[in-house]
Amino acid sequence: MAVNLKTAEEIERMRVAGRLAAEVLDFIAPYVKPGVTTDKLDRLCHDYMVNEQNTIPAPLNYAPPGHNPYPKSICTSVNHQVCHGVPGDRVLKNGDIVNIDITVIKDGFHGDTSRMFWVGEPSIQAKRLCNVTFECLWRGIKTVKPGGYLGDIGHAIQSHAERNGYSVVREFCGHGIGQRFHEEPQVLHYGQANSGLKLLPGMTFTIEPMINAGKRDIRQLADGWTIVTSDHSLSAQYEHTVLVTETGHEVLTVSPGMPAAPG
Repeated sequence: MAVNLKTAEEIERMRVAGRLAAEVLDFIAPYVKPGVTTDKLDRLCHDYMVNEQNTIPAPLNYAPPGHNPYPKSICTSVNHQVCHGVPGDRVLKNGDIVNIDITVIKDGFHGDTSRMFWVGEPSIQAKRLCNVTFECLWRGIKTVKPGGYLGDIGHAIQSHAERNGYSVVREFCGHGIGQRFHEEPQVLHYGQANSGLKLLPGMTFTIEPMINAGKRDIRQLADGWTIVTSDHSLSAQYEHTVLVTETGHEVLTVSPGMPAAPG
């Protein structure tokens, strides 16, 4: 597994890209309300990235092997949609929860982050799922340090999710990131502590657990992109891009409006 360790100059560029990605989420937050379409959110984010930030929306026309080019600039995954929800004419309504996933390219480097948003006033159950998923993300992040292992991240996430009665999606994972959207290593959100690749300073990767209220089984919709829960249960996801430092870790996708880490 060839993992690209970043230089000091590359890390600084990734800080910039990460901050810009997070700032798109800050920008779009006031627009996530009942009555807006996911396509409108996409257009607003696209225009902000291209015209205000001078960044490139990485998802637009992204085409990994076996996929048609992704047609939009962001992903909007609503309620039982797990990930890669394609923006369209769906109108958000009171009580919905939606993940907005942003990846920008700035000066050749990628910043990748996502958050859950509540549309109006969601149910107690939906809020709890979002909160536990956010806790899962940060429990994973807090294990990151040189000499630790990738398995520590997955174990921390899986343990917290299952302790709260939820399940972890296993078909999708975090990933290395830099000048390429997806690099090594793959970062599983389940597994055993003290297993897997040993972490080294200079590694950069995403942690992005997808947590289901029901069973972990998923399926793909006919658009070739949108992933949903097989049992139609709610799903939530949060994502940060993380750097392994000499002494621990640094979250690269930071912005003034980002939710604070849980206490």
